[in-house]
Amino acid sequence: MTLAQSSLPITEVRKVPHPTAVVAIGCLCGIVVALTQTMIVPLIPRLPALLGTASSNASWAVTATLLTAAVTMPISGRLGDMVGKRLMLVISLGALVAGSLLCAVTSSLVPVVAGRALQGLSMGAIALGISIMRDELPADRVGPAVARMSATLGVGGAIGLPVAAIIVEKADWHALFWIAAALGALCIAAVLAVIPESPVRTPAPFDLLGATGLGTALVMLLLAITKGGDWGWTALLTLGLLAGSLAVFLVWGWWELRTSEPLVDLRTSARPQVLFTNIASVATGFAMYGMSLMPIQLLVAPTATGYGEGLSLIKAGLVCMPSGLMMYVFSGVGARLSAARGPRISLAVGVVILGISYVSMLFLRDQWWEVCVATALLGIGIGIAYAAMPALIMGAVPVTETAAANGLNALMRSVGTSLSSAVVATVLAHETIHLGSQVFPSDRGFTIAFLISLAAAGGALLLALAIPRHQPR
Repeated sequence: MTLAQSSLPITEVRKVPHPTAVVAIGCLCGIVVALTQTMIVPLIPRLPALLGTASSNASWAVTATLLTAAVTMPISGRLGDMVGKRLMLVISLGALVAGSLLCAVTSSLVPVVAGRALQGLSMGAIALGISIMRDELPADRVGPAVARMSATLGVGGAIGLPVAAIIVEKADWHALFWIAAALGALCIAAVLAVIPESPVRTPAPFDLLGATGLGTALVMLLLAITKGGDWGWTALLTLGLLAGSLAVFLVWGWWELRTSEPLVDLRTSARPQVLFTNIASVATGFAMYGMSLMPIQLLVAPTATGYGEGLSLIKAGLVCMPSGLMMYVFSGVGARLSAARGPRISLAVGVVILGISYVSMLFLRDQWWEVCVATALLGIGIGIAYAAMPALIMGAVPVTETAAANGLNALMRSVGTSLSSAVVATVLAHETIHLGSQVFPSDRGFTIAFLISLAAAGGALLLALAIPRHQPR
């Protein structure tokens, strides 16, 4: 049939992208976005000197990204469902490029914090990429593709640390951000060249009041979690932020249930398959991030501590790098397991393997290769578990709410990682040993933190098993 004979107007003719290209570009975007979240880790000890400020002020370069990412994930997903997922993906990547360039050309605190905040706006790209895959790929390729896209959150983080450490050791620290900007621009060009705009839309007015309420509540909650250690957990400011967050969440929930076009459909989110998956995501994110934080500290600690390996940050990053590779490889295994036995079982299997990695670290962490094995096990577990989460979510929500629902699920993982960061930091700060004038976490402190993370994995397993086997949309 010729174009003239087609009943479709010319403006409705869409190019059909090659499925492999969609998956490759989506995963590239996910890895680049996740990489920007961890790329600053090697700089953290040097930031006060590099930016000419106190360490408490320099920490905002990390906190700003966390806050904007948390607010952006559900909002960009909802906007993607409404105005176009490719458009919102390009805007997200544009924020990454802009933020990276701002950090690359300055050495002052305020511009760097602003640039890092802009980088955080790009985190919605992963949920948007998952939704694009659902819209554009043949049904038999959606599961494996979504699994790989979901795993990029961990892959980018695992790869980013050693790569960033090498760059920081061998070049000027601004090179980190120049490279991030170039990678972001490459992603934008690839998206515009290959991926068409999705025809699946939800035309509706944007819930500005709901977005404002959710953003306010999340900022207060995450500020209390991430800065509570500096301010004091019983300080009036910390407790006030927690109480204010709870109050705003309650009012926000009341509004979302009353408005006809909510930012987050709480009735859909209350379905057992969605609810238990999201709560399990918090616990899984907590357990995952604990293993991201502690092995590096074990490896770089001096041997005089009795547990440390005395490795450089570059070598320690390379020891942990197989974790990211395992995440990516086993995300495909998770997709096949989900197809054969259901994503509920896949999530449970992934969490069990994650728990085994913590058991391993409790008893086998005296040699660098033992740490490598444990972190690789973590990567296997996370690859399988993260592959199951989008499948569970997409199996329970309408196709017109895919991006928003996946954005909310990504937010739950982010809340879990933030809680883990706060809890682990608090434990290690209170369980210390002194070597001369230097203070290091004690071996007992690591054991306590590992046990807490193992308990989180146990909670995630119980929640995974509580997910109904079948949930109608």
